[in-house]
Amino acid sequence: MWKGDRTVNTPTRLAAFALGLVVVLGGAAGIGHAVGPLDTGAKKAASSAHGSNGMPGMPGMPGMSSGQPSAEAPAAGALAAFDRGYALQTRPANLTPGQQTDLSFTVRGPNGAPLTSYQEEHGKELHLILLREDLTQYQHLHPTLAADGSWHVPVTFPAAGGYRMVADFTPAGATENVTLGTDLAVAGDYQPQPLPAPATSAGVDGYTVSMNGQVTAGQSAKLTFEIADTHGLVTDLQPYLGAYGHLVAMRAGDLGYLHVHPDGEPGDGHTAAGPDVAFYVTVPTAGDYRLFLDFQRAGVVHTAAFTVHATASTEEGR
Repeated sequence: MWKGDRTVNTPTRLAAFALGLVVVLGGAAGIGHAVGPLDTGAKKAASSAHGSNGMPGMPGMPGMSSGQPSAEAPAAGALAAFDRGYALQTRPANLTPGQQTDLSFTVRGPNGAPLTSYQEEHGKELHLILLREDLTQYQHLHPTLAADGSWHVPVTFPAAGGYRMVADFTPAGATENVTLGTDLAVAGDYQPQPLPAPATSAGVDGYTVSMNGQVTAGQSAKLTFEIADTHGLVTDLQPYLGAYGHLVAMRAGDLGYLHVHPDGEPGDGHTAAGPDVAFYVTVPTAGDYRLFLDFQRAGVVHTAAFTVHATASTEEGR
């Protein structure tokens, strides 16, 4: 990890991907400015866990203290700018804390051309996640697609440091979504914050959110979040991205991104508008994760953050 007095260079750094990527990507290799991981510790872990290519989906994901994924556990995504022939191409920009910038990028398809046709997932064609490498400064954005296939969104980075940028989308006609990741460097004096200890309650904007459930690597876990304000339990949540809540899970160490599925949806006849919002979570490895729960009330989206420690099955009962 970077030390607190380290200064981040202004230009976005080019990735040093292994030669194995060239074989996998074929014609897609070499396009754009795909930025590799900024965390050298995570790089070393990835190298030992994955072999020389550092690609996701292999046994022993980096950044975890122990545990192996089960055969059914999904691999963490957004660990590379290339996946299944799709490539994330960013446009270099001088990123300065506190200054709004037009963050622009393109997704290229297996044929090397910009991807211009997507299908909606959770109400949007593409979800963009920005998160600093110390798991702070979370942003969930929805860029605008231009006719040439480029995506644009105004962004203000609040503080210096390395950021993981995650693009989550489903190409038109595809049966599975794709998550691509790249790293951005925001100039200035990076002051990393320690990861908060695991807790079952979080406060945000006058709300108290309580979490119930346990997470074990390789097993589906139901997490239920109860939302209350100063007047009591909240029962008038508004739909946000097709549900009464949206949950993002990021793994500590390598910033691996995980898909989380809500339990029910508005209008299905049995899902209430609060106070409880439930999700099913399956993490591939033991270790620490940061969860970000977005929920909407009175037209305002709020985000509650939790640290969760996922145990390995062999750790249970200790």
